[in-house]
Amino acid sequence: MTQPELQHQRRCIAFCDGEKLAAGSQGQVALAVKAALEADGARQILVFDAATSQPIDFDLRGDAAAILRRLASKPMPEAEAGENPAGEDQPAEDHAGHEPVPPRPGRPKLGVVAREVTLLPRHWDWLAGQPGGASVTLRKLVEAARRQQAGGDARRAAQEATYRFMSAMTGNETGFEEAVRALFADERGKFESLIAVWPRDLRDHINELASKSFAR
Repeated sequence: MTQPELQHQRRCIAFCDGEKLAAGSQGQVALAVKAALEADGARQILVFDAATSQPIDFDLRGDAAAILRRLASKPMPEAEAGENPAGEDQPAEDHAGHEPVPPRPGRPKLGVVAREVTLLPRHWDWLAGQPGGASVTLRKLVEAARRQQAGGDARRAAQEATYRFMSAMTGNETGFEEAVRALFADERGKFESLIAVWPRDLRDHINELASKSFAR
């Protein structure tokens, strides 16, 4: 796998005994973990998504090329680019009995997902009168709400990622519960003071995760 291909994988971070082992693309971290385990098979290594703190397990069978091939074959997480908020290229289907608007030439379809939406009759009547029909209008409304709430959503996501990592790696550290309360209470100074005595690599990564939850 080439270097550019590695750079486009999601970012990961691995820790061993409270110290950072590796950080980078999935491929880079997987190979670092394999090398560490070959040197000492008793080492306890945990790998996380660098942004969400979701745990990651690697299939480390075979040589480096085999590991990288398996990672390359896995589907990437859904990206924002896979959405089509304006709905220009999709039929505007709805459940109010209106004819769908035929697709127009333009960009290729980007994967609109059809699911049931339950609304009151007056809502369907209003949607039916909007340009493009119900589906296009609903997508536009959702995108507008997402933009309006982006700051709050990003803050909550950062809090959850920080808490997830803290729970997995620092649950036995002094002041853990107080630090969690400070995180969700938006008390940055108290939070940073409480975790200051924790292992350096863990503390640095926690501060990096938490910085987005304290940002204004």
